Amino acid sequence: MNWGKAIVLTFVLFAGFIGTLVYQMSRQQVDLVREDYYQDEIAYQKHIDRVENTTRFNQSIAMTYLADSQQVAFVLPASLRQGSITFYRPGDRKQDFRVPVSNSSALPKNRREVVSTRQLARGHWRVQFTWTDGQREYYTEDELFL
Repeated sequence: MNWGKAIVLTFVLFAGFIGTLVYQMSRQQVDLVREDYYQDEIAYQKHIDRVENTTRFNQSIAMTYLADSQQVAFVLPASLRQGSITFYRPGDRKQDFRVPVSNSSALPKNRREVVSTRQLARGHWRVQFTWTDGQREYYTEDELFL
């Protein structure tokens, strides 16, 4: 084999390698954070106001992971009227789910909400809390590692 054939063979092998990489990358699933990303970006000021309200009015939801019983316990504020807890999986949006939370006058103040983590995939989760007291909306976020 002479130098000319070796150079051509090297270029052909390199082109095949690059082609294989391009093929594999085109088949890789890439999840957007949200499907309605651009529409959600327009309404982002509402989210900023929620975070600001949480800080200004000292509202919070305490989250505790109970590993032995595979549950997450939340201590909800007394002012909560209605809200939701969203379990967001950054790696796979198909695993995301939402738990609605409401508070009636019959329920005790600062009550606990418990969510089972038995069915959740191991790894990193973001737990997002959105709630209202009837006048203002609030938002906070916490991380959970299973």
